[in-house]
Amino acid sequence: MRQWLPVRIVAVLLAAAVSALAGARADSDMDAQIRDIVTSELAPTATAADPGGLAAAVYAGGQVTFFNYGFADVARQQPVTPDTLFNLASLRKLFEATLVALGTARGELRLDDPVEKYLPELHGDYISRVTVGELVNHTSGLLLPTDHPPWPNETFSRNQFIAMLNAWTPPAGEQPGKQRIYSHAGYVLLQLVLERRYGMPIANLIESRILTPLGMTSTFIPDRAEDNRAVLAPEIMQRMVQGYSHDGTPIGPPGNQQSYYDFPGTGQMFSSARDLGILLGACLDGAAIDPELRAALQTTMRESFRVDAKFGQAMAWEHVRLDGVTVIDKPGGLNNASAYIGLVPARRFGIVLLANRGDYPHEIARYKILPALARL
Repeated sequence: MRQWLPVRIVAVLLAAAVSALAGARADSDMDAQIRDIVTSELAPTATAADPGGLAAAVYAGGQVTFFNYGFADVARQQPVTPDTLFNLASLRKLFEATLVALGTARGELRLDDPVEKYLPELHGDYISRVTVGELVNHTSGLLLPTDHPPWPNETFSRNQFIAMLNAWTPPAGEQPGKQRIYSHAGYVLLQLVLERRYGMPIANLIESRILTPLGMTSTFIPDRAEDNRAVLAPEIMQRMVQGYSHDGTPIGPPGNQQSYYDFPGTGQMFSSARDLGILLGACLDGAAIDPELRAALQTTMRESFRVDAKFGQAMAWEHVRLDGVTVIDKPGGLNNASAYIGLVPARRFGIVLLANRGDYPHEIARYKILPALARL
């Protein structure tokens, strides 16, 4: 005997099926729009005539989509993939800022701690008034010779760095905490503070407190060899890009690092678009990660210094207000590498751009791609 479902139940089931189909179509349409926006902006910046290649990761709707262009190594015709390893340049600062946020949440340090609390060898009149918080949000006022481009042409020992800090007097009357001046030296000093506080090299701190909990297994702060190459296992080095200048001239070997400093931990960080896609998800959703780490990531993104009506500074992150859309981002670059990570937290959109050439036009993500995604 046939069993017939009541008409009311059939109607409910049909309505659910129609709703699910409509949702799937909407998701498909959204995915197509995202791809159109991203490819229309990225493809013209990574043509066959451009040096090297580009790896991008876009986070939307809880998913990461990858876009790859060009070559990790032109001579070897090695294509860029989501697992290719790029030099992150100043994107490394985001991880050190996260260590600070974690430390403050755990009561291990305070933003208003003077740096001399951890490095008593800092006794100069100016530097003794600088705090951890002012280092992390670029309001220390420091602007040392090691902050000036073009690129490193001499190096400084740790003792020479400390001596420069002790002798520092601002040329224009800057005061700690009163202005935003981007300072690489400030973050090298922050590295020393963190290493002294925890009695551990910065690479180990970042790995144990951030990378391992997030499952980021392809992100490294390697030692530097005498030839300034990263010291990593051969199978990892094979994934490294060759870096190029903006005109296509190879600069350094794969895994090349650059630094004004000759003490450990001051080289660059390396990662892949796939690994940084994990970071995008942790910043924008983070439901599956440790609550303390999630809170620390959120803390780093809060604006703590208003530069002007358009720009603000957080802990390493920068805020840009654009026609009703707030982009929170961080660019980085060397003469042979460019990197960018940007977020629109209100819409849970994010993007990573990694290029193995200097002067890649990463501004297209800030001013075009992310605002266009936010309007979807």
